[in-house]
Amino acid sequence: MYRRILVAVDGSQSAEAALDEAIALARDHGARLTLISVAAPPRLVLAGPYLAPVPAESQLRQTAEEIVERAASLVPDDVAVSTVVRTGPAAQAILERVEAAGHDLVVMGSRGLGGLGMLVLGSVSRDVLARSPVPVHLVRAGLTAHSA
Repeated sequence: MYRRILVAVDGSQSAEAALDEAIALARDHGARLTLISVAAPPRLVLAGPYLAPVPAESQLRQTAEEIVERAASLVPDDVAVSTVVRTGPAAQAILERVEAAGHDLVVMGSRGLGGLGMLVLGSVSRDVLARSPVPVHLVRAGLTAHSA
């Protein structure tokens, strides 16, 4: 039985599907949701001789706050929800939150938006799945995958 579910959101379709799954699980188990968005520093990818400008940490954090608040607005009134925004490497931030707040399940999309300032849930989900002390429920838009 799950009581404290952590849901990683980044505005992607997979994250929206994960939120839908988490809402259903919260209702089934009488659990509380905590939505987390991480203002992750971008990984630089060099494409030729050009460098893309890197957004400031404050801009990344503002985007993460907007994402988590938008996701919270989608949670029905009968499901308890809180939000958290963290800065830093996404998988590490998610795992630290699991430990610090005693979550007993992580729900997240299997692939995110990528790009600057977003959770890159493809690689992040693999890292969280490999290192999480609690079960991880991975969701892809249109499909779900379970893992412990």
